[in-house]
Amino acid sequence: MQRPPVEPVKSLYVHVPFCAQKCSYCAFYSEASNGETINAYVDALVCELELVAQDCRPETIFFGGGTPSLLNLRQWEKILRAMQRLGLTERAQEWTVECNPATVSDEKARMLRDFGVNRVSMGVQSLDEQLLDRLGRVHSREMVFKSFDILRQAGFGNINIDLMFAIPGQTLEVWRETLREALELGSEHLSSYEVIYEEDTALYAQLQAGEFAVDEDLACAMYEELVTSSTQAGFTQYEVANFARRRPGESDADLPARVCRHNVNYWRGGSFYGLGPSATSYVRGERTKNVANTRFYCERLAGGQRPIESREALGPLARAGETAAFGLRMPRGWGFDEFRRITGFEMQEEWRQEMNDLEARGWGRISNQRFQLTDHGLRFADAAAELFLRT
Repeated sequence: MQRPPVEPVKSLYVHVPFCAQKCSYCAFYSEASNGETINAYVDALVCELELVAQDCRPETIFFGGGTPSLLNLRQWEKILRAMQRLGLTERAQEWTVECNPATVSDEKARMLRDFGVNRVSMGVQSLDEQLLDRLGRVHSREMVFKSFDILRQAGFGNINIDLMFAIPGQTLEVWRETLREALELGSEHLSSYEVIYEEDTALYAQLQAGEFAVDEDLACAMYEELVTSSTQAGFTQYEVANFARRRPGESDADLPARVCRHNVNYWRGGSFYGLGPSATSYVRGERTKNVANTRFYCERLAGGQRPIESREALGPLARAGETAAFGLRMPRGWGFDEFRRITGFEMQEEWRQEMNDLEARGWGRISNQRFQLTDHGLRFADAAAELFLRT
């Protein structure tokens, strides 16, 4: 009996590990930009693209970092032409590149758009100059407005603005003003994240040294302001920290068309290839992680090898538990029929007990067809997810 053909992976992530300087909150793998190192990385990335191309026909592509927009025109052209040659752009319906406002130019924006990139995620973080300095950002507030205009003129009709709240020294009044100005830009998408104090970051060291204290009540007030202001501005919240504008005539029963489909694939337990130093892949139940060292990454690929550092095969129940956990980040939660269709599992008895506990705490809501977090519970989505990951 013949096995059914394996469907190619439909999502592709590419990690570009270079920055002008390290931001004080960032725990992602990145390093200072260097022309020779970036050229070697580009060559290695093309090799890695060639190694996965037969099993990858992405409908969503996401270049993250680091600062992908730091690459120069020649480096970008080499990557983009390789992707075209390998057939990796033929089916792409959503193709995102993260940009820092300090590294957006007319030529670069037009090149990306001409090759098929149709979505830009701009790392604004704040529109307050003092807070930008505190975070170690290399752009100014004026660069944000200028870069936004450049992207519009280049033909980008789907732009995301990234913001951060609960930054040390940020007041509720400053946050409201940042939200007001950001929303007035008229972007199609908004992402906003609370500062997380990761070890091996400058902000974590400052916190440990007692230079400031975390104010949970203020962080909660800022999150509530985010949801209220974004909703009033016409955005739909479709994940804890992600908001998208609906197109005219879209049904409220469906996800907005302008959601980040790449991220929705993560939250719904879909497979994806992750390329570049430190990138993680999740393909048909196996999670792999690339080596978090650009030199080793380049050396492995120069020898014709995937630069994989670790592998973990997840059993069906563990995969279903992860899918349940990450899916809770979306306000619609999980329809039981949808969960069964995606994972092949009914909701386990242990999970139902966790759902009952979350409902009793006021964090969750159970119906005959669905489990979802409440508006209050979404604020604590990570804690809720842990309950499903540990069973």
